Amino acid sequence: MSKNGPDEQAWGQTPLVGEAEIFGSLGDRRGTSLFLGRYTLAEVSAVLEKKGLAREARKRGLWPLLMEVDASDFPLHRLRLWAGAKTPENLAVDLKVRQIVFDPREKNPSAPLDPFPCLYFEWLTLQNPRQEFTGLRGPLPGQQHPGLGMSRKIMDVFIYLGRITRQDGLLAFPAFFHNAVLFSRYFRFLNPVKEAEVRSIHRLFAHVPIKPMAWIVHLGHLRTSSGEPYEWKAEEQVLPLRREVKAYFESRAYREAVREAMAGFSFEIDGEAFVRVAQRD
Repeated sequence: MSKNGPDEQAWGQTPLVGEAEIFGSLGDRRGTSLFLGRYTLAEVSAVLEKKGLAREARKRGLWPLLMEVDASDFPLHRLRLWAGAKTPENLAVDLKVRQIVFDPREKNPSAPLDPFPCLYFEWLTLQNPRQEFTGLRGPLPGQQHPGLGMSRKIMDVFIYLGRITRQDGLLAFPAFFHNAVLFSRYFRFLNPVKEAEVRSIHRLFAHVPIKPMAWIVHLGHLRTSSGEPYEWKAEEQVLPLRREVKAYFESRAYREAVREAMAGFSFEIDGEAFVRVAQRD
């Protein structure tokens, strides 16, 4: 293994040790070949085991799992998990993450927040390579395989990593509209107008399942009040971990800005397009 190259192993081939034993002995160890500059592959494996991902992977027939950590593009870190064999068709998890200092005022000059450290998730694929889509269960935009159905456990791992690396938040940049809706269980847009935009669509069309709604947006069948096709434009979503960052999203100013912006949004769906999309799902 080169200093900055990938580190790999079969999950479970190294005996797991306790969390306190692992993270209590890390000190100020640093290295570009370590995940997030701190953790060996065995330590990452221990965290995933602790959070129940190994058990869930076995339930889904995703075993044995091969894991690789690649820091060759440091400070970007890549973590991949394959089911059975390290081939593209067996890829289950593909995560690209880096530690950054995010300045909220570059995106929202009125945000009363100083720059803060966070984990920035540049890319995330969660899929079950052992399953294929059927006529009764089609893909979301961008999907090649059905999801893992482990989003809560995965998010629990991300929050855990954020806390043990002393980050003030997690940062995501949702490539698709449906990503933003799914992330909204945990994340809020830094920009209250963007938060209002997504909330407005979700509230207006709460009766429409997420999958057809995702395709309606993706295919340009959602219309704005002016009649123009709505185009998804990604912005930063934040999951706050520090009290001061949480306070921004819980503040009266932020909540009122969201509420006022929601009053100005209006959307409608092309009726014929909706029928076509519903039939394909």
